[in-house]
Amino acid sequence: MALDIAAVAKIARLARIEVSESEKQHISVEISGILQWVEQLSEVNTDGVPQMTSVSAVKLPWRKDVVTDGNQQEAVVKNAQQSDYGCFVVPKVME
Repeated sequence: MALDIAAVAKIARLARIEVSESEKQHISVEISGILQWVEQLSEVNTDGVPQMTSVSAVKLPWRKDVVTDGNQQEAVVKNAQQSDYGCFVVPKVME
């Protein structure tokens, strides 16, 4: 698929990129080469190839979904500058 200069101008306008007239021909050749390479990928037979979520078949370890380190309110509030009823006290923000 070859791209003409008008298509490059439209792409540049949509991307909000300023492209000079001398660059349009060069960019047209570059993008056309990329599109030809992508078209070659469609020629590869992928029947029977399983879908992959990663390039390596490594499974990540899962941890158990259990509650840990709970019931430490006193230890957490101990670091606060000011606390009241087991909660942090912060300055009032009102407009």
